[in-house]
Amino acid sequence: MTLNFDFIGIVTADLGRSLDFYRSLGVPIPEGLDDAPHVEVQLPGDMKLAWDPVATIESFFPGFELPEGENRIAFACSAASPAEVDSAYAEIVERHPAAADTEPWDAPWGQRYATVRDPDGNSVDIYAPLPTAPADDSATA
Repeated sequence: MTLNFDFIGIVTADLGRSLDFYRSLGVPIPEGLDDAPHVEVQLPGDMKLAWDPVATIESFFPGFELPEGENRIAFACSAASPAEVDSAYAEIVERHPAAADTEPWDAPWGQRYATVRDPDGNSVDIYAPLPTAPADDSATA
């Protein structure tokens, strides 16, 4: 298994406010994304920082409630392929059964996705891009 720890995700109740705050810290976030379902920026050293509004999380985790207090950061590791997401999830859960959270699934944003939990309950997502589907000539933008 070869994973690359390269992603930190923030779930936020107010995406625009959060993006504005991180822009003030010098994070290079493009303008015009305050209503996006997911925002992701590349940081130096191949690290990505991302934001998801609560509504996005609720779309695949019904009943999600934004935690209060500390430890609200999510971590993620990229995998080389969708198959590696599946095998990494299985290997981690076999070694740490209590880590099982969300089995691998194909996310609507084009990634194979799974989630495990660290011993403190922090989520660690494992993801890889899905193969690109052929373009649908009937679709309009």
